Amino acid sequence: MILRILNKFKTFYLKTFNDSDSLRCFFKSPLRSTKYSNYFQVYDQLFSPYKNKKIVFLEIGVGNGGSLFMWRKFFGKKARIIGIDLNPDTKKLEKYGFEIYIGSQKDKKFLQEIKKIGKIDIILDDGGHTYEQQIITVETLLDNIGDFGMIVIEDTHSSYLNGFGPPQYSLIKYVKELIDKMNHRSCCLNQILSEKRIWSLEIFESFVVFKVNRKALKIKSFLIQNKGKFIYKSQDLRYKDQNKVDLKRYFLKK
Repeated sequence: MILRILNKFKTFYLKTFNDSDSLRCFFKSPLRSTKYSNYFQVYDQLFSPYKNKKIVFLEIGVGNGGSLFMWRKFFGKKARIIGIDLNPDTKKLEKYGFEIYIGSQKDKKFLQEIKKIGKIDIILDDGGHTYEQQIITVETLLDNIGDFGMIVIEDTHSSYLNGFGPPQYSLIKYVKELIDKMNHRSCCLNQILSEKRIWSLEIFESFVVFKVNRKALKIKSFLIQNKGKFIYKSQDLRYKDQNKVDLKRYFLKK
């Protein structure tokens, strides 16, 4: 009875979200995998440009192995699919053609071994979700991400839950500090304090995406002007209406 209800729900869900390639691949996986229902639209948006290309995809936390089959189906046969897990039993997945490494994502010595893989296009962190694990993974493996690649940390709602580490050191707090450092690349600010490894950050519900574009980062920030004509006298009016806006009241109301 329960199985029949689940199958009906699966059929309904597929019909409702039949534009999601990653969801179809998820349901076709021969091994068990568990995901939140809203993740697949994010996967499609982030990963679709990599389909049927020769890429290196690394997933941290492979569970029962169902997600590895999902990613192989999604990306195609050219993709090199690698899994990391603490459970030594996951080595059994190598008979299906996956590369499996056993170790902790917060063990810097172990991650140094992972770095020997070379350039990686996508790292998907679905590991233990502790702040320490997430931050050490980003800081250690960021240099291994190839240009136009990314590190995707999922289940970042752990930053708002108990049991994943001290709240003042959560992944989201770390990301907020990175935003400040990225903006300090501006020539208007103290660039000594700037973050020069991450090109952009993208935020979705329960996801943080760290994107790499080294060529773009080589472009220095300075003010430029074209040779267009002035058709009227330019004025700085930014403070003209300051007495009309009570920002504190406005934001409190919001």
